[in-house]
Amino acid sequence: MNISHVEHIGVAVKNLEEAISFWKEKLGIDLYKTEEVAEQKVRIAFFKIGQTKIELLESTTPDGPIAKFIEKNGPGIQHVALAVTDLQGNLDELAGKGVSLIDKSPRKGADGLDIAFVHPKSAGFLLELCEDPKLK
Repeated sequence: MNISHVEHIGVAVKNLEEAISFWKEKLGIDLYKTEEVAEQKVRIAFFKIGQTKIELLESTTPDGPIAKFIEKNGPGIQHVALAVTDLQGNLDELAGKGVSLIDKSPRKGADGLDIAFVHPKSAGFLLELCEDPKLK
């Protein structure tokens, strides 16, 4: 595995604007960017702390993955993402070690990253692997 750092921590929130306000006004951290990823039914706000981002996730539909997560678990940490190089190679290595993968090949994610998820059955929680395609 070629892991360089924690890329981000994904936090499921019910109301993105309220969550943004907390991070900006109470914690004094500048908003890095916002975006919507329609395929994942989510709106995202990013806060950057050093090399790591906090990714606030709000569902855009009642049947989206984040809405389902909040319904089952309440708001909170939904996943941890690790930055890697050679994402496909890492996925192949994990599959070869019997790790259960949600994504067997990379797909496009937020903030321009290529992403893939490791199933919680293997990692104990939802683990995301990210690769910046500009660094290939």
